[in-house]
Amino acid sequence: MKHMNSEVKEERTSNKKRIDLFLVPIVLIAAFLNLFKIWTDEYANAYYTAAVKSMLQSFHNFFYASFDPGGYVTIDKPPVVFWIQTISAKIFGFHGWSVILPQALAGIGSVLLLYVLVKRTFGVWAGRFAALAMALTPIVPAVSRTNNIDSMLVFTLLVATWMLFRAVRTAKFGWVLAAFAMIGVAFNMKMLQAYMVLPAFYVFYVVATKITWKKKIAFLTTATALMLAVSVSWAVVVDSTSADKRPYMGSSQTNSVLELAFGYNGINRLTGNTSVTGSSHKQPAQAQQQTASSETKQTSNSNAESSQSSNQSKSSSSQKMQAPDGGNQNGMFNTGNPGPFRLFQKGLSDQISWLLPFVIFSIVGLFAGVKFKGPYTAKQKESLFWLAWLLPVAVFFSIAGFFHQYYLIMLAPPIAAFAGAGAVALWNMYKQHNGWKSWLLPSGILTTAALQVYIMSPYVSSIGVAPIAGVGALGVILALVLAIRKERKNSVTNYLGVAAMVVLLAMPAYWAMTPIIYGGNSMLPAAGPDSSSGMGGPPSTATNSKQSGFNGMQPPGSSDSNSSSNNQMQPPSGSSNSGQMPGGSSKNNGQMQMPSSSSSKLSSSKRKSGGMNAEVNTKLLNYLTKNNTGEKYLFATTDSTSAAPYIIKTGKPVMAMGGFSGSDPILTVSKLKSMIKKGEVKYFYLSGMGKGGQSDVITWIKENSKEIPSSKWQSTSSSSQQGPSGNGTLYEITLK
Repeated sequence: MKHMNSEVKEERTSNKKRIDLFLVPIVLIAAFLNLFKIWTDEYANAYYTAAVKSMLQSFHNFFYASFDPGGYVTIDKPPVVFWIQTISAKIFGFHGWSVILPQALAGIGSVLLLYVLVKRTFGVWAGRFAALAMALTPIVPAVSRTNNIDSMLVFTLLVATWMLFRAVRTAKFGWVLAAFAMIGVAFNMKMLQAYMVLPAFYVFYVVATKITWKKKIAFLTTATALMLAVSVSWAVVVDSTSADKRPYMGSSQTNSVLELAFGYNGINRLTGNTSVTGSSHKQPAQAQQQTASSETKQTSNSNAESSQSSNQSKSSSSQKMQAPDGGNQNGMFNTGNPGPFRLFQKGLSDQISWLLPFVIFSIVGLFAGVKFKGPYTAKQKESLFWLAWLLPVAVFFSIAGFFHQYYLIMLAPPIAAFAGAGAVALWNMYKQHNGWKSWLLPSGILTTAALQVYIMSPYVSSIGVAPIAGVGALGVILALVLAIRKERKNSVTNYLGVAAMVVLLAMPAYWAMTPIIYGGNSMLPAAGPDSSSGMGGPPSTATNSKQSGFNGMQPPGSSDSNSSSNNQMQPPSGSSNSGQMPGGSSKNNGQMQMPSSSSSKLSSSKRKSGGMNAEVNTKLLNYLTKNNTGEKYLFATTDSTSAAPYIIKTGKPVMAMGGFSGSDPILTVSKLKSMIKKGEVKYFYLSGMGKGGQSDVITWIKENSKEIPSSKWQSTSSSSQQGPSGNGTLYEITLK
């Protein structure tokens, strides 16, 4: 800590041409958190992994990001990240880890970029602390260890930030264009979420550049036009292509990328109107549970150990899970209830908010004495940039109607930047006895420790009392001692400052390791002792925290098939069969049993986290393969959950008739008749799921088909399961 008193210019000069040895362990920590054991995830997010399998087979599938090898429907996101994943799978072979690898490397890259961005202006120690805070922010490695998009999105936006900072330093317009074009690339990763940083880009460029207002407006207008052109480039190509020459745009209601971007993946996230059934009314929170997005569909986790004892399995199997709704104190999917303190509520605070009080005090210190009309120092200008990133994103997550916990990774860069820059600034104010400013450091330490105790308190049954009491006691003691020793200058005070930072980062570091310790969830990544459930929030009452799924329920392929058949999840009250969770059955009085496949066991060395139906029914697969007489599709089913494992396993086309959730208006009866007559498909697997806009098609299938006896395709032990390996019916239709 004593080195933090050095001038920024001297630190930059001394470290300019040599490797920062302090950065090496930080990068190694990030590499461990992001990479260790990703090779155990065999399926990752099966919805996206199936798309990569399909994209490997043809350029047509690659360009459109087709979910299935037959080019029937796309996934619900733009293609750029999946292009990168497909290239990775092409180089390293098709594996779960090879589609996760790009995101893991992006997570490490974000740590390095933040170091570079913060170090140049705030000093090397600020860069180190910022990089370490980024690496240890729990949601960052939790997301980066999956094939979801957000880690790559954040990395791309940080690249754009580096370009913008360079544009200001060099006064070259080309870098401005490059920065905004990079945001356009990010748009083609996750659409409107990329635009969350635009306020920061506009404010910073206006404040930081020393050119006339006329030039500022002209440059920003031109850069924005380029950004918009890059953003919609793929969408325009797709939407202008005849519908019969490309896959249907998944999760849209009009087969349009632009509708998907500004509706389902855009404004609807703010309003909570996440219905994909074509209705315009806002769904109640309970119904949103089933239909909201690709990440919500595949909710089971496969990171449970097959070696769990039978008494643990029986204990968890007897439990029921109430689907989260607006009445739950943790909100839908543990995202809390909208309000100004939402980020401090359970389920969100443990993902991102560990250092928020310290950040608030840092912001106060960094902007202390700033006059509205300037002039501004370089530190103040860049602080304004990070503040303009932090505040709009925090406001969005405080009021949004629907999002998942792992979207909070968007807050990680500004929080980490302020943690690093603030640590140095507050320390210098403390050492220099700058009046009231010298109290910001001990106050920040005390309030941050208090928040961390609050965050951990619901997890006392999982982590014990000791770490909670330890953080609280040490935080109070260190804050008080620093306050008492405020007038003294010696090495003891320096060590106290170091100890305080260690205490504040200790529990975020533990939380960041929980996906490794307890197992992660590739569909709904979240950190915490219950990280394998994908629900974040306080721990469940399962007997073993390593059990996966909701409340510790066993996933497909569990070693105890008898007990797993009794696992039941109570759906939201008032929901219809079509609103059930994926893989559910119209039977069982609205209760959903978690499936378990006896036909394909989960290896102890490989984990399949591909959703509730991630297992392949070998008997069904053999039957369909044997009886295929040249049909394009191995079989058709209502939605992507049932189809994905078979695409991954075989690389053969499987038709998700209603797209991701089963409710996309893709297929009509007349179109299906035509496909059957052409010999493109003849087998249909139907459960009680995913009817939505496909009800007429499903009714016609049932009325015009021959039911295949379950004894021919379903093993006796799987008769109580859902999905292609359980409850449901296999039909055959042949038309002449």
